[in-house]
Amino acid sequence: MACFKPFQYAMALAICIAVLPHPSFAKNTYRIAWTIYAGSMPLGFAEDSGILKKWGDKYGIELKAVQLNDYVEAQNQFTAGAFDAVIAMSLDALTIPASAGVDTTAVLPLSTSVGSDGIIIRGKDKKLADMKGKKINLIELSGSHYLLARALDTAGLSERDVSLINTSDADIVAAFEASSTEVVVTWKPQLSEILKQYPDTRVLFDSSAIPGEIVDVMIARTDALAKDPAFGTALAGAWYEATAILAPSHPKHSDLMAYMSSGLATDQQGVKEQLATIDFFTPERAAKLVADASYKTTLDNMRTFAFEHGLLGQGIKDVNVVGIELGSGQILGSADNIKLRFPTTWLKAAAP
Repeated sequence: MACFKPFQYAMALAICIAVLPHPSFAKNTYRIAWTIYAGSMPLGFAEDSGILKKWGDKYGIELKAVQLNDYVEAQNQFTAGAFDAVIAMSLDALTIPASAGVDTTAVLPLSTSVGSDGIIIRGKDKKLADMKGKKINLIELSGSHYLLARALDTAGLSERDVSLINTSDADIVAAFEASSTEVVVTWKPQLSEILKQYPDTRVLFDSSAIPGEIVDVMIARTDALAKDPAFGTALAGAWYEATAILAPSHPKHSDLMAYMSSGLATDQQGVKEQLATIDFFTPERAAKLVADASYKTTLDNMRTFAFEHGLLGQGIKDVNVVGIELGSGQILGSADNIKLRFPTTWLKAAAP
């Protein structure tokens, strides 16, 4: 048997260590759910083009965007813990995960709808008042429901004057094939598809009448962000790199438009039409939004709507049960039960 001197032993050990495979240290992986909508497509492009991977690698994590077919299902899966983040309407962030007890952070307000969400009725000559007595297809207890409530109020009507039929976003276009379907509340691309397929229709009311109220946000689990703040930083970096490509002068603009055309099942003119009714926020504008007094009023209106429709939980008798923290540090509702947060942390970090 060979006898190694101390120096020889050390060298042999070093050689053995060098040739043996090293253990791999797994990165933290964060999954983000999204569904088809022009305002969400930059996230899908960031996934498929490698932008998410680049920003994940920069911070030693893995980001994975997963497209789901049904919007509400995406929110439910986030609430159940299947995803670490999801794109949601701000109202739905409150009424689905936050009201279910999931501490939720709006990492990034992404955009506001300025006509992407609307109410369609059969008949070019119809008015808001003509909704009275009608059956209305929509996703109940969602941003669409909120839009309807605001429209009814404008017309001097209430929900007691109409009948609601709960219809998923995946089925809303097909529902309009039935002649008995007279009114739907939906968003693009479904909104555009119905108007295109059925010429004898009109938009009675859309989100341009309530700017800053139908806001899409990137929400994430607060505990995941607390454990790894780089998750939020990488998300912000990837999102703003992808949305910068929306500028026609960007060298990758044609790639993004082709991607969106395919995903939205339309041509580039159709994509432009859908983007025309979406106002994407810069980091500075998003930070200003969540810290502004007017957004406090908007969130107060939303939580009141949620409370009146029983969306804050079974048996809840107080609108203040769920706390909402604004970017200004102000709190709506219970300071001891904050479940929805709008910090400016990652917005300020992303600002140039």
